[in-house]
Amino acid sequence: MLKRYLLILLLLAPISLFAQVKLDRLVSERKSMHAAWKASESKKTGIFGNRTKKDMIETNEWMERIIQKDNQIMEELKMLSEIEKTEITYEKNDYKFISQKQEREIAMLKRTLAEKEGMVMEEKSESRTYEWLTFIFFLSTTTLSFLFWKRSKA
Repeated sequence: MLKRYLLILLLLAPISLFAQVKLDRLVSERKSMHAAWKASESKKTGIFGNRTKKDMIETNEWMERIIQKDNQIMEELKMLSEIEKTEITYEKNDYKFISQKQEREIAMLKRTLAEKEGMVMEEKSESRTYEWLTFIFFLSTTTLSFLFWKRSKA
């Protein structure tokens, strides 16, 4: 899973860098178009320094080009947004997989711990039984020895 994530990250990194460079290029093109629009806006080739129909058409054409460039910039931003969403989704899925794996390991360790505690309790009970048997054997041996000593003295 980690290898897959790294592979996807390595594949998407150049795309996002390329997309960022492309976005920067589009923005600089728009700036130059805006400067050209400003120049065409101030152009007055008519009689007595007035704007002509041709000047206004040129200004409108520059405005249409700027709008088209704005649309390209918006599409590029949408693509960058989609790339980021995809990366976040992959990261989320990876973290989800890791947490589920950790939960399974914790559950397995809890079961193993419960089994070991059961074995310890069982061994304690066997040890307790052995201690009682040893104590009873000791008492009976002591009692029999005392009775045998008393009988042999009398």
